[in-house]
Amino acid sequence: MYDAGSAVTSMLPWPREEIVRRARAPHDEEFDALLAAGRRTSPTLRWACDHGRYVLGAATDREFVAKYLEYTLEDGVAEKITCPVLVCEAADDLFFGGSRETEPRRLYAHLAAPKTLLTFTAEEGADAHCHVGAQRLATGRIYDWLDRTL
Repeated sequence: MYDAGSAVTSMLPWPREEIVRRARAPHDEEFDALLAAGRRTSPTLRWACDHGRYVLGAATDREFVAKYLEYTLEDGVAEKITCPVLVCEAADDLFFGGSRETEPRRLYAHLAAPKTLLTFTAEEGADAHCHVGAQRLATGRIYDWLDRTL
């Protein structure tokens, strides 16, 4: 991912700078209420927040959002990578796809290192986030790339 936080910012009604400010604030009842309402109506959002809180050690959903927004390769970070890079893209990724440029493609465009882009499709059963439904296919292609590259 080039900017993991895009999965969050694309779902919220404010510009990124406002989301960052509100997520880092000591208190923001409106933001907390928005996240709580989302949890009640979306099992996907509920899972994402629960899983994200666990992984990032966040006590609240808002703290999870604040920490998650830090995971970015913007501002020249991606351009510093020098080793070969495999970028995998799911054609219909729930979190990182969309009508505009996908996060995997944004990363790919910023890499100066040797790079390969693999796009997994619906026809292969691998178009979902993390290529669920076609793990053997994804793993096989990833290991094939490792064999060719290393």
